[in-house]
Parts: sequence; C-alpha cells; structure tokens
Amino acid sequence: MSKVKRNLNVTPPLTNGGKLKRGLRSRHITMIAIGGAIGTGLFVASGATISQAGPGGAVTAYIAIGCMIYFLMTSLGEMATYLPTSGSFYTYGTRFVDPAFGFTLGWNYWLSWSTTIPAELAAGALVMKYWLPGSSDILWGVIFLVLIFLLNILSVKGYGESEFWFAGIKVVTIIIFLIIGLLMIFGIFFTPAAGLHNFTTGEAPFKGGFLAIIGIFMIAGFSFQGTEMVGIAAGESEDPERHVPRAIRSVFWRVLIFYVLAIAVIGLIIPYTDPNLLKSDVDHISVSPFTLVFKKAGLAFAASLMNAVILTSVLSACNSATYASTRMLWALAEEGKAPKVFRKINAKGVPTMALYANILFGLLVFLSSFVGGGVVYIWLLNMTGLTGFLTWVGIAICHYRFRKAYIAQGRDLNELKFKAKWYPFGPLLTLVICCIVIIGQGSQAISGGTINWYGMLVSYISLPVFLILWLGYKFIKKTKVVPLKECDFSRDNL
Repeated sequence: MSKVKRNLNVTPPLTNGGKLKRGLRSRHITMIAIGGAIGTGLFVASGATISQAGPGGAVTAYIAIGCMIYFLMTSLGEMATYLPTSGSFYTYGTRFVDPAFGFTLGWNYWLSWSTTIPAELAAGALVMKYWLPGSSDILWGVIFLVLIFLLNILSVKGYGESEFWFAGIKVVTIIIFLIIGLLMIFGIFFTPAAGLHNFTTGEAPFKGGFLAIIGIFMIAGFSFQGTEMVGIAAGESEDPERHVPRAIRSVFWRVLIFYVLAIAVIGLIIPYTDPNLLKSDVDHISVSPFTLVFKKAGLAFAASLMNAVILTSVLSACNSATYASTRMLWALAEEGKAPKVFRKINAKGVPTMALYANILFGLLVFLSSFVGGGVVYIWLLNMTGLTGFLTWVGIAICHYRFRKAYIAQGRDLNELKFKAKWYPFGPLLTLVICCIVIIGQGSQAISGGTINWYGMLVSYISLPVFLILWLGYKFIKKTKVVPLKECDFSRDNL
C-alpha cells in the first residue's frame, strides 16, 4: 500500500471522543437543498436577468444552468451516498484526486461560506431598515448572529428544523405567487388578462441574443449555489443511502420548476423594458419583481410581505453558511489540515469550537464593514466571488476520478446505491459550463475596447487564492495525484 493511501486511512482520535450525530431526516435533507437554491437570487436578482436577456433569454439561461445543476447533483449524490461525510468535497478531493486538491477545496469552501455570514448579516440589517429606517445596522447584525448561533448550538436537528421552516416559507410564497400570476395571465379574477403580449413586444422574448443568455449564466449560477450543501448534510443524515438520493431526485425538479415558472410569470406580466427590473436588489425591496407582480394584482401589502420573505431568505442563507463552514472547518481539523482545537464536539454532536470560530469570524468581518470604508470587508467578499463555481469544478473532477477509480479497482457499479446517469457526460458538462462562467466573470470589466484592470482583479481574485493554496500545499507536502488503483474507498470511520 502506498504512503498516500496509508495516510488517507488514518483518522486521528477526537479530542473529546465525540462524533457528529446523524440527526437529519429526509425532510430536513430535502429542504436544506431547496433552501440552499431558492433565495434572494430568485426573489430579487431575477428581475435583472429578464431586463438584460428578455423573458425568453432568462428562462433559457436558467434551464441550461438547471440542467448542469442536475448533473452536478447526481455526481455529488453518487459520492455522498457511498461516502456520507461532513468533509464532503474535501474528503473526495483528497481521496480521489490529490491531497493538495482536497485541502484547497476544503479551505475554499470554508472561505466561501464563512464570508457569507457577515454578508447576510449586512443584508438582514438593510432589510430591517425598510420597517425601521433609523435603526442600527450593528444592533440588527448582532441580534441575527445570536439567533443563528442558538439555532446551530442546540443540535444538528436545531439547524435542520430551522432550515425546514425557513425553506417552507419560501416554497409557500412561490406557490402563492405562481397561482396569482397564472390567474393574472389568463384573466381569471384579474382583468385585463396579461396574456403573451410581453413575450412578443420589442426584442422579446430574446433580447441581445446568444451573448446575453451567456451573460445571464453567471447570475443564474450564483442563484443555484447552495444546492451542493446536501453533500455536507449527508454526513449527519440518519439514513444517507435513502435520504440523499431522494433529495437529489426531487429537489432538482422542484427548484427548476420554481425558477423557470416564476421567471416566465414575471416576464409575462412585467415588460422586460420596465426600469424597475434593473433596480432589483436588497436596497430596493419595493421593486422586487415578486413585489411588482403582487402590486399589479392589487395587493397593497406586497412590499411588506416580500420584505418579510426576503428576510427569512437572508436568515436561511446565514444559517446554512454557519452550518456549512462549521462542518468543513471541523472536517479539516479532523484530518490535521486545521488546528486540532476545532475537532472538539459536545455531547449533542455539535463541533463547538469550530462554531465559535465561525461566529467570531463572521462578527469581526461584519464589523469591518463599518471601519475604514469597509475595504477589508469588500475584498473578502470579492475573494469569494468565484469560490462556488470552483467548488462545482472540484465536484465534477472528483466524481470523474471516483467512477474511474471504482472501475479500476474491479468494483461492481451495480453495488452503488445511487448512480449518476450519463457518466461521464455529467461531470464533463459541469466542468465546461463552470469554466465558461469563470472565464466570463470579468467580461464586465471590458468596455469599448478598454480594460478596467481593477475590475479584472476584483473579478478574478479568488482564482490566484485557489492556486496559491493548491500549489503551496503541494510544494510543502510533496503530494502527488493518487493513482486510480490506490484511491481510498474505505468507510470504516463514517
């Protein structure tokens, strides 16, 4: 047995002898995936996609990215069902690609979600100003952080239950929106009927052609980020061999239908030329595309309703960010890739020291947004701009190698409880589309033949960070790509 493989099989004992508890049920896993995919990207940013590419272009972009997400999730599902671990991408990268690659994926994912915590705290404080314009941002940020801490410190069920209800509110809102929207389109109870007029006006349905659709890929991709959290949650699922495949199969269709139908309804009711669609962000809740549709239906309380829903989305994102970053930091510490203190787990199965560290980091970064013009805060957020796509690239590479190694070691594919369809098309498609999005990230910095070098640096700063982590660890530890026949499929410590 090679030295690399021996190292992978060794799992150091926990400092307090505890383990993560498998307390997440099927409904928790499903709603964690739904909640991770549906958020402000749909409720707020979808208006900009319709404005930029027309209703048909926006729907096409979301269908294309949705199909990629399906293959990404089946790739992740195959690995997570066989090896359900909270280390997820870090573990898969280490075992099936290269320990340096796994190390980088782990820290990349931790950075992505740990900096999401302060970003969502800032967004939550901004949302509260809709009702209480003179209130303190710091006060609301601290209140929300305490709430998130309490939900995560209780037990993994505390996180699962809170995410179940957060996601449930979003799902109910979308269903109500779709029902009202369809009634408006067909003129049932609402007159005049919206019909198909806005799909055939001006440049609609495809404004800007193919390039505009490609431009929307980035926004659509950001909207779907969080679905991969199923891989992290699998490590604490009561029955991952049943729950993970069920979540993978059901979530894709629900999320894709929600996104595609919602965007189609918005595009049919609100003209893509409406200037309010370009203002859709947390600074302008009153012109969220959902709010605009509800107002057209005569619902005077639309803005307050959507503000409340967006607040739950923000809290849900912060809750998930805390959970994901805590589990990844714990997993890194378990394998000696982070300080040992973060391995400590309490009697309820919660990695307490990792949780404390993430809460403190989130608070410090949040407070940094009020100091010195928020320079540190802004650059930290910029560093995570592409980390989600880099994680998806990592998942695709890991699955490609996972299946190759599985066959190379003479294992029977029929023994896999969940198999990704159309291999290797799925991981290769994910790899190609993610690379297109990553390369196109800096396109906005090029205008009129001139390059905004600061804009380019901001757009791509996460790439050199990723490469420095990868190549730096590889150089220091002298790691090599794990041969297919030596990849570790052991499940002794799961």
